[in-house]
Amino acid sequence: MVIDDKEQDVELPEADEFAELDGEIDGTGMYEHFRFVADKGQTLLRVDKFLVAKMQKSSRNRIQQAAEAGCILVNGRPVKSNYRVKPDDVVTIVMDRPKYELEIIPEDIPLDIVYEDDALLVVNKPPGLVVHPGHGNYSGTLVNALAYHFRNNPDYDVNDPRMGLVHRIDKDTSGLLVVAKTPDAKTHLGKQFFNKTTKREYVAVVWGIPSPDMGRIEGNIGRSLRDRLQMEVFPVGGDYGKPAVTHYTVLEKLGYVSVVKCVLETGRTHQIRVHMKHIGHPLLNDSRYGGDKILRGTTSAKYRQFVMNCFDICPRQALHARTLGFVHPVTGKEMFFETEVPADMTRMIERWRTLNADNQ
Repeated sequence: MVIDDKEQDVELPEADEFAELDGEIDGTGMYEHFRFVADKGQTLLRVDKFLVAKMQKSSRNRIQQAAEAGCILVNGRPVKSNYRVKPDDVVTIVMDRPKYELEIIPEDIPLDIVYEDDALLVVNKPPGLVVHPGHGNYSGTLVNALAYHFRNNPDYDVNDPRMGLVHRIDKDTSGLLVVAKTPDAKTHLGKQFFNKTTKREYVAVVWGIPSPDMGRIEGNIGRSLRDRLQMEVFPVGGDYGKPAVTHYTVLEKLGYVSVVKCVLETGRTHQIRVHMKHIGHPLLNDSRYGGDKILRGTTSAKYRQFVMNCFDICPRQALHARTLGFVHPVTGKEMFFETEVPADMTRMIERWRTLNADNQ
């Protein structure tokens, strides 16, 4: 059996029902695990039956659950189990995490747990902690920490994609994440993220002062055509990239930098980092998007040393996922969580406040 993974044919792994290929994030915040292209002579066939035939280790029930969770796409759009596959249809299965190439080993890594009950857990991720195991990071991740935290819970399988992290943030971004402890909870929460009904607010420190003080940034986000490690903004309504909208508010003006609040209307890869760069205000110390250079201020050696000291204090992009809101998947109650901006960002902001006051 062969899978078309965009570039070359790959033998289907036999170990895991949903063992993934190294698909890249498709812009919806999901990773492609499997891709099948229907033959030109394909007769009309329900997508669940089509996938059962292609994935002989997967039950029809699991495939139907994946469809219900919005994880089965045909030609880029989510479909239900009764969708009838046609000739040349591209059928993909996507998940919210990359490939687990090795068994997840529980590791005693401290977790800052903000809330936990039988259905879910909310954790405040520190900067520098990788969320998922992947190339070069097979241990020491948040998933390894969760495996340890749930080591005595017989109902939680860290390798089961039907439970676990519902969304993610970058390694060097700090802040709130929700973890589903049951398949039903993950399905329910996943739909909220897909339907954009969750409430997510970030705090960032950016170069310069955006004008006006409140604004809406809209532009498709897709992988850069020049540098595959970067995302880039493309024209709204164009064929490349996925629609993305960020709302920002300037919270504090500190001379050469400012503290901003960003509210996501969509959840694309690196969205805030890319959108703020797009309007000329990259995040401080964001090495991937140019914020690790001195973009505002004087040319004096003293000022340069000041900025370098700030970068040492906060050795990452200055971005924190401060709030997270959603409807509880069991009780139906509105849940809202908020965390303090972490110490590294706070100390750096204080330095800029002092410099700004001295310059006035």
